[in-house]
Amino acid sequence: MENIAQNLLEQITLWTPQLGFALAIFVVFWILAHLIARAIRKGARHLQHDTRVALLLARTAKIVLITLGTVTALGNLSVDVSAIVTGLGLTGFALGFALRDTISNLLAGVLILLYSPFEIGNRIKILSFEGVVVAIDLRYTELDGQGSRILIPNSKLFTDPITLLPQSKT
Repeated sequence: MENIAQNLLEQITLWTPQLGFALAIFVVFWILAHLIARAIRKGARHLQHDTRVALLLARTAKIVLITLGTVTALGNLSVDVSAIVTGLGLTGFALGFALRDTISNLLAGVLILLYSPFEIGNRIKILSFEGVVVAIDLRYTELDGQGSRILIPNSKLFTDPITLLPQSKT
C-alpha cells in the first residue's frame, strides 16, 4: 500500500507542472479569443459595418482560437493530437460538403452586406422577380413584390445579374 501511495505521489509531482502549463496555454487562448472577438465587434461598430457580419466573424474567430488552444494544450500533455486534427479536418470537409448551399448563401450574404450592391428600400429585379428590398439577411434577401413576399437566396443575388430599378413615386 505504501508503494502505491509513493508511486501516486511521484506521478502527481511529475504531471503537475505539465498540467499547469497546459491549463495556462488554454487560458491564454481563451482570453485571446475573447479579446479578438471584442476587437472585431468594436472595429465593425467604429467602421459602421453591418453588425451581423461582425458577430459572425467574432464568433468564428473565437471558436477557432479556443479549438486551437485546446489542441495545443492537449499536445503539451503528450496527447497524440494528430488524430484529433485529422478528425476535425474530416468533419469540416463533410460538413462543408453537406452544407455547401447554406454556406454558399451565408458567404454571399456576408459579401452582399460588405459590398452593398443594393440597400433596403431599393427596387431591384433579379431573374423574373421584382420588388423592393425589405430585409437583407445572411441567408436570403426579402423582397416585397406588390403584396407578395419573395425570399431570394443570397447565392443567386451574388451570381445572377441584378437590375436596380428607379424608385416608384407613390
